[in-house]
Amino acid sequence: MLRRPTDPAPVLVRRFVQLFVGLFLYGIGIALIVRGELGVAPWDVLTQGIAKQTGLNFGLITILTSGVVLLLWIPIRQKPGFGTVMNALLVGPFADLGLWLIPPGLDLWIRALLLPAGIVVLAIATGLYIGAHFGPGPRDGLMTGLHRVTGWKIWIVRTGIEVVVLAAGWLLGGDVGIGTLAFALLIGPLCGYTIPLFAIRRSERMPADRVQARRTRVRAGTGAVPVVE
Repeated sequence: MLRRPTDPAPVLVRRFVQLFVGLFLYGIGIALIVRGELGVAPWDVLTQGIAKQTGLNFGLITILTSGVVLLLWIPIRQKPGFGTVMNALLVGPFADLGLWLIPPGLDLWIRALLLPAGIVVLAIATGLYIGAHFGPGPRDGLMTGLHRVTGWKIWIVRTGIEVVVLAAGWLLGGDVGIGTLAFALLIGPLCGYTIPLFAIRRSERMPADRVQARRTRVRAGTGAVPVVE
């Protein structure tokens, strides 16, 4: 059985740097969208709703929510990676830092700029941390895990999860608006560009069991979903 060779030191260093830069920018991107006050992403609508009901700060709720989502990985046998754990622990504090740096109640024209800036920064951040190949974030892993277990198309799984999350957050008092719609429409195409752009090229060798699994999927006529390693 072949084993993936260890990355050369420069590649490994780049992977770590890219992971942590990506997670930092992810938190800043969330903060930009939140301070835009024009509606936020579905998961952040839930976070805002919980914050309004509990009085806990945004970052702490993000961490706690990530923990709950990771518990949902257990029945679907999804395995976390180093990047998964770092995502769960760091995005929340980085978002809090961004919210501390950017004051609330800005003029409308400034908020109108913060919204698209936040979406673009978040897309870049997604490409960076996923391209580092340290494992998916808790929410992305739930999506790909449910896809694997149920066989449903990835867009159906993602849409279903985000509709449930959005509805729960809205009922709790989260901020739903044009920014929520803009995020839903733009984040997919933008990430479709940034993920391959920032993907770090690694050895093309892979374990024999994974080669066989891929061949089996091809023979069965099933599409392969990009899974972060």
